Amino acid sequence: QVQFVESGGGLVHPGGSLRLSCVVSGVIVRGLPMDWYRQAPGQQREWVATISARSGEIKNYADFVKGRFTMSRDNAKNTVYLQMNNLQPEDTAVYFCHIPSDNPSNWGQGTQVTVSQ
Repeated sequence: QVQFVESGGGLVHPGGSLRLSCVVSGVIVRGLPMDWYRQAPGQQREWVATISARSGEIKNYADFVKGRFTMSRDNAKNTVYLQMNNLQPEDTAVYFCHIPSDNPSNWGQGTQVTVSQ
């Protein structure tokens, strides 16, 4: 069973930064693309970013995070990251990582990001 453990969330002021981590167990992620998603209160889960397999050379971002968020990976640690800069209140959500080819019902607990004065 693939498991995802997200961490690094917290409460920040607008304009602040956070770095999220997601440790994956049960599968070696080196050869797999990885995603970040988020879910705001009362909203559906939405895609945030994808990083390509292996070197992670190719990254794609949702328009609402382009230029502010950067996804990276450390295959030796079976971990992906999401560096989030210039956070805004609308970024408030629970953030999840996921493997595109994994069971679509298999998600971790996520990590809460709250952006507020």
